[in-house]
Amino acid sequence: MTKTITFNELRSIKDRLPDGSMSLIADRLNTTAQTVRNYFGGSNYEFGKNCGVHIEPGPDGGIVVLDDSTIYDMAVEILQAQEAE
Repeated sequence: MTKTITFNELRSIKDRLPDGSMSLIADRLNTTAQTVRNYFGGSNYEFGKNCGVHIEPGPDGGIVVLDDSTIYDMAVEILQAQEAE
């Protein structure tokens, strides 16, 4: 499912994730941790893939359109579980 947020919101989610979350998400999706990092704004495509993240310039770091919100949804679940503890 497509999701639109600001780049700053996306980076905030990434920054709040506990250590090891990138690898956890990558393992669950059978991909590389670098691919997950690229989803959150990284740009190392030698060791990771593009995940359908489109960034347009604008306020709050720009607008980000996520073609598939699976990684985003998993990150939000991890944050919610962390907050519940």
